[in-house]
Amino acid sequence: MAKVFIPTLLKELTGGQTEVQADGSTVRQIIQDLDRQFPGIGARLTDGGRLQPNISVAIDGEVTPLGLVEKVPLNAEVHFVTAIKGG
Repeated sequence: MAKVFIPTLLKELTGGQTEVQADGSTVRQIIQDLDRQFPGIGARLTDGGRLQPNISVAIDGEVTPLGLVEKVPLNAEVHFVTAIKGG
């Protein structure tokens, strides 16, 4: 299982947890497992079969360009990083 770090803006969906465990061998499968555990989180992370435009994924410290199809090794650390909009 992967250790998933939950961004601050999504903590209300995990009951305040900042780290959770999720099963899957791709980012898509990790999100599907997260959504099973925490309904609604999938819709906040994805849009139309893609990651939301303001979300990036880092696996074991490396930001992935492949998005949902990126492979997730067993026991990986997965970070969903939200972009901060400024003005």
